[in-house]
Amino acid sequence: MTKVTSKEIALFRSQLADDLGAMEALDLIEDCEGDLEDAAMTLAIKAGQQPERANSEWLDALARKWRAVICEQEYREDLLNSSLIGMMEHLKTMPTFPKILATPVLIYVLKQGVNNFCEPLDSLK
Repeated sequence: MTKVTSKEIALFRSQLADDLGAMEALDLIEDCEGDLEDAAMTLAIKAGQQPERANSEWLDALARKWRAVICEQEYREDLLNSSLIGMMEHLKTMPTFPKILATPVLIYVLKQGVNNFCEPLDSLK
């Protein structure tokens, strides 16, 4: 289980205050007592997706599916500084990305460590 603290939720709220979808996701993460996978699963079902794996595996698989986009160099510096705004806007331009899941996916990447998460791609360069 990936746990998001109240302090982290407050930080993300301050960054994403103008994004109603992100605020909804953060409310749900808070309602799930910081359990990121549980919140992501609920959001996915709400968005009409049918996750077939256990919570932790499903969120990890979704993040890995979008790793090439998430690890683009121009956005990585923001993520390394725990800023989600640029990447959130970028993900919203992707027609196949489930927008309601952008917040939990990006928080998951931050919790894994951006460089650690992106390392498999970096080793291909």
